[in-house]
Amino acid sequence: MSTRIETLNPDTTTGKSKELFDAVQNKLGFIPNLIKVFGNSPATLQSYLSLGELTASGNFSNKFREQLALAIAEENSCNYCLSAHTAIGKMNGLTDEQTEESRQGRAADAKVEAGLQLAQSITRNRGNISTEEIQAAKAAGYNDGDILEIVLNVVSNTLTNYVNHIAETEIDFPAVEAGKFAVNS
Repeated sequence: MSTRIETLNPDTTTGKSKELFDAVQNKLGFIPNLIKVFGNSPATLQSYLSLGELTASGNFSNKFREQLALAIAEENSCNYCLSAHTAIGKMNGLTDEQTEESRQGRAADAKVEAGLQLAQSITRNRGNISTEEIQAAKAAGYNDGDILEIVLNVVSNTLTNYVNHIAETEIDFPAVEAGKFAVNS
């Protein structure tokens, strides 16, 4: 594959990256191209996988974490992550309309929408958000711990967004392009 950072072949990879590839293969049934890129640095791959475990152990549902991933990927214009999280979001109950609303920081549920908008603002403003934005999130039902978990999701997803931008990772999910929407809501 022609990417700017090598996409490793799991059949010829050895050492710690091979161990991590095998764990991903056992969990997902395949090894996404992003993981094959991350494998160039076992420490970075392990960090990514650990961040995924940490976000999964938090208070947010899989569905909401996918909505956050979509909102962050759209904000960062990461087509690989938009493609991956559109597919994963469907597996977690997101409709096409919910997927596209999430990408735009919108949701039928006011609390979910406030969380998506906070995540996008944190991403867009590199963490420099206003007191009013924090107060709006709290008014929508988020507590301090929830706000920090949103930050954790931003960090985890931004890592993948940036790696995909740098590597120009080949998309191995049905392709979705930032800024283009099929559902008008």
